[in-house]
Amino acid sequence: MSKAPISRFPTPEIADLPDDIRTRILAVQEKSGFVPNVFLVLARRPDEFRAFFAYHDALMDKPGNLSKAEREMIVVATSNANQCQYCVVAHGAILRIRAKNPLIADQIAINYRKADITDRQKAMLDFAMKVAFEAYAVNDADLARLSAHGFSEEDAWDIAAIAAFFGMSNRMANVTSMRPNDEFYTLGRTETPAASR
Repeated sequence: MSKAPISRFPTPEIADLPDDIRTRILAVQEKSGFVPNVFLVLARRPDEFRAFFAYHDALMDKPGNLSKAEREMIVVATSNANQCQYCVVAHGAILRIRAKNPLIADQIAINYRKADITDRQKAMLDFAMKVAFEAYAVNDADLARLSAHGFSEEDAWDIAAIAAFFGMSNRMANVTSMRPNDEFYTLGRTETPAASR
């Protein structure tokens, strides 16, 4: 395993961070067994760290018609199209765990149209990809297609917001040369009790 830098920008020491940020990072470390590099890279700017994770949590952890696994599908598909190694690897791991499916993340990252997902989920990802690359062309017909698959207006907003937010995240990850943690590559790839947590 490589010990390459996790970012082209300096990263702070956890002990030097503001209390609220240090507490959040240590809680993530306790739960997952490691600190995802995104936390360390973004912690160099505490106000932006707080804003980023507040919006992330509002989009990804809310209840609603989109499951947590479906939210991760949006991240994986659009992040792959944006060539964001960090987000594909990290959110691919989260998707495998949330979907309890060791194959799904690779399928969606490579070509979601051929993945073993429902027509509803393909429609969701079609819309997310349009938001990611042709948001200027989104129209009422796109929302009608989503509605035909059982998505509400609020669901359409969620899909769009996730695609848009991770577009920003992908760009920052690429600019910083954010390196995925080695641990992400194997998470959720086999059916074990640890993988289904």
